[in-house]
Amino acid sequence: MTRAGLVGTAAALVLLTGCGADHLTPVPDDMPPPAGAPTPAIDLDAPGRSAIQLDSWAQEQHAATGIPVVALEAYGYAAAVMARSEPECGIGWTTLAGIASVESHHGSHGGSRLNDDGTVAPPIRGLPLDGSPGRARILDVGSTEANPVYVQAMGPFQFIPETWQRWGVDANGDGRIDADNIDDAALTAARYLCAMGGNLTTVDGWQKALLTYNQSTTYMQTVRYRAAAYSVGRKV
Repeated sequence: MTRAGLVGTAAALVLLTGCGADHLTPVPDDMPPPAGAPTPAIDLDAPGRSAIQLDSWAQEQHAATGIPVVALEAYGYAAAVMARSEPECGIGWTTLAGIASVESHHGSHGGSRLNDDGTVAPPIRGLPLDGSPGRARILDVGSTEANPVYVQAMGPFQFIPETWQRWGVDANGDGRIDADNIDDAALTAARYLCAMGGNLTTVDGWQKALLTYNQSTTYMQTVRYRAAAYSVGRKV
């Protein structure tokens, strides 16, 4: 699993109701949630931060959803990369947006800020995974029971270090695999979800992926609602 004891644990327990200004468009109750507005064709292998090619598309989605443009670029790019590399997965950018909304409010948890290059500053760290109620107990590398140091989930998608080491990927071409960069984190999350769920266009596949990411039905339902809201241009 990716993490246990999110920064956004409390967010996963909120009532499943929207709080955006647009209350006219009903939120679909589809499972899995709709994929949302399709991204335009871009050069996925362009040098540098390829996701910036989605700026116009992201500006349109930002106006409706309130999600930061840089974050939308990251989610759209990750979904487009997976559509090419693993078309059978079918992950939508809305699912990634729903997860990031719960985990870190798109990189803004605790006063953090999402910079133009996708880096979240200051870095977001979850509560120590020390076995407290609602949290797993995971010792950091080199730590001992006598002198325990507990791991913390990292970045806008709240990966635990072990999962990040296995699945982390450089999505923006800067030569670094950085859990605190939303481009890297979004594509890593997409890869992980596709590997865990298989076909995310099916109910079983989507639910399996989300419950592997976080073993909480309430969490899964919250992500589903937010992803579905984003798919129709609703703010949450």
